[in-house]
Amino acid sequence: MAQTHILGYPRIGARRELKRAQEAYWKGESDQQALLAAGSQVRSKNWQAQQAAGLALTTVGDFAWYDQVLNHSLMFGVVPERFASGAADNKLDQYFRLARGRAPSGDAVAASAMTKWFDTNYHYLVPEFSTGQDFTLDSEWLLAEVKEAQQLGHNVKPVIIGPLTYLWLGRGVDNALDLLPKLLPCYEQLLAQLANAAAQWVQIDEPILGLDLPAEWRDAFGPTYEALSKASGSKLLLATYFSPLRENLQLASTLPVDGVHIDAVRAEEEIDQVAASLGDTQVLSVGVVNGRNVWRTDLARWQRQLQPLAKQLGDRLWLSASCSLLHSPVDLDTETGLPEEQKQKLAYSRQKLDELKTLQAALQPDAELLPLVIQSESRPQSEILAELANTWRGQKYPERAEVQRKHWQLPPLPTTTIGSFPQTDVLRQVRKQFRDGEISAQDYSEHLRAEIAEAIRRQEILGLDVLVHGEAERNDMVEYFGEQLDGFIHTGNGWVQSYGSRCVKPPIIAGDISRPQAMTVQWSEYAQSLTKKPVKGMLTGPVTILNWSFPREDIPRAESCLQIARALRQEVQDLQAAGIGIIQIDEPALREGLPLRASEHQEYFDWAVGCFRYTCSEVEAETQIHTHMCYSNFNSIMDAIVALDADVITIESARSDLRLLQAFAGEGGGYPNEIGPGIYDIHSPNVPERKELVYRLYQLLGVIPLEKLWVNPDCGLKTRSWAEVGSSLLNMVEAARTVRAEVA
Repeated sequence: MAQTHILGYPRIGARRELKRAQEAYWKGESDQQALLAAGSQVRSKNWQAQQAAGLALTTVGDFAWYDQVLNHSLMFGVVPERFASGAADNKLDQYFRLARGRAPSGDAVAASAMTKWFDTNYHYLVPEFSTGQDFTLDSEWLLAEVKEAQQLGHNVKPVIIGPLTYLWLGRGVDNALDLLPKLLPCYEQLLAQLANAAAQWVQIDEPILGLDLPAEWRDAFGPTYEALSKASGSKLLLATYFSPLRENLQLASTLPVDGVHIDAVRAEEEIDQVAASLGDTQVLSVGVVNGRNVWRTDLARWQRQLQPLAKQLGDRLWLSASCSLLHSPVDLDTETGLPEEQKQKLAYSRQKLDELKTLQAALQPDAELLPLVIQSESRPQSEILAELANTWRGQKYPERAEVQRKHWQLPPLPTTTIGSFPQTDVLRQVRKQFRDGEISAQDYSEHLRAEIAEAIRRQEILGLDVLVHGEAERNDMVEYFGEQLDGFIHTGNGWVQSYGSRCVKPPIIAGDISRPQAMTVQWSEYAQSLTKKPVKGMLTGPVTILNWSFPREDIPRAESCLQIARALRQEVQDLQAAGIGIIQIDEPALREGLPLRASEHQEYFDWAVGCFRYTCSEVEAETQIHTHMCYSNFNSIMDAIVALDADVITIESARSDLRLLQAFAGEGGGYPNEIGPGIYDIHSPNVPERKELVYRLYQLLGVIPLEKLWVNPDCGLKTRSWAEVGSSLLNMVEAARTVRAEVA
């Protein structure tokens, strides 16, 4: 009989228990013992959910206090030198210093860089390698979790990131593959320890097998897994996900491992090929439940497709989710406010376990066929691309830039922020009161106007040149727009982890999207009435709204994106008509939605870039269009970013120590329009020093002309306190004034 398991489970808790425990500990409101107890409770509930659903193996090692990649960096001794000075009092605080730059003990320090985990909205902490990097093994945390789960009666399957994927994810050396001979002995030792801990199976994640790998990386897999297979006393399950294997299929299928997992949601066509390539005793794990969406799985389709394979492989066929369930909300049963007809269509992580159990039963020889689901027809993608064929603005950038400089009369090195200001506890409480019907719409509106007025007042005092209204009305940059647009389902507890304790609640695209009324105009118009300085209108772009929502699965993503773009186009035109002449359309998820295979890039960019330009193609020349991007590797997509044709782009660059800037100011042309590289990291509570910011500005002026350089933080300031924001922005503005006086 087919077996069931998963690659990983959400670690935030069904009601974000871990988030609250983490933040309480960081604020000094609880001690480490309370935090450790909260983590233990989350793990125990996760394991119990898997056991209750009849999974053959319980996944262990997928828990992290901040990030699973950071777990591995600490386990292998990859700690940059700057963290040695002023070290924390204990391992957990040192872990948080690497993640956040600050912990309850130890000195403040520049945090580790973050970037996106493949094509997801999850951020991992980038391993920082150095020349002469050595590795040491400290597996105490993983072995402790294995023992903890075993004592609770679970048949454990530890999960670790494979050595080649771990090296691929890092930075700091010219060729991380050169470090493999030093790293591999640590993995061999770790596998021996897990076998001694009675782990019958170990899952090794190597998602880079779904990428266009250089030949030397492909060639490294064979000898690496020969060594790991010899060292391991446990059976090894090689897990790939997020992409088809394609030219790496034969390689993955013939490695000396005991089983292979493939993402059948992304690579359904490869199931039979991998099955045919396996040895007589190897396991095939097929990820048929979508680990990255919330719609119920069409189990009837999978029953019919997998029946021959179930008969052929028997208990060597394993059923699973496509990838870790980290990217899905925890439990649909916590959604007490959703109508039953909507809940019937959805499955969160806990319900996905039930789906695996149902499919397992449906693949029994005597099982009845499940009823088929009727598929809807979608619009051909060629029609969508035809509608996006001519979306360029009437004037080219050089012409617009001249008009805009005369119109706005901004000083050199104009200062601004990315959009959001702190969401205080009072503001969240007022929003909750309005949502619960405890205050009227009028009272809520008056409170928001007061918040906006305060944001404008503070910016005037600080001396910023281009202001923002602060986004007090927005719970989230995507969820807010989902609530304003028709075609979305809004949840009360559909939280997923973005990074650390940061969770987001993606809206669910359930139908055709349209704008019933203006979404932001009244707030921007009110803010502009309070100042003579320009106030940016703030919108989230169509690609980001799509990529940071749970999309429909019955139509192409391009069709949903164009529907969103139509709605935003109306909003842009209404903002311009209301006198808002600088409009920022954020697209931080443009890179995230890019397929992992280069052969699929152009098709994606054809509609994604086209949808962005569609939103603003009809604005006047003096209307300045900004966009914002962050926490991604942009080097390979510069042509697409240039094709967005935004007048100004702001990017995250401080947390990456300005490395991302090289793509935007490269010898190959870089970004031709105006650019605001973030000069301080907003995800760390550390306040940047003024002299440090002056130094950074001079670095930037070394590669970006004065007339094209803007000054701003890395990202929005929603998660910071006003005390941190005020001090940081004051230092930023003063640094800009200092440099302006010296070079202008």
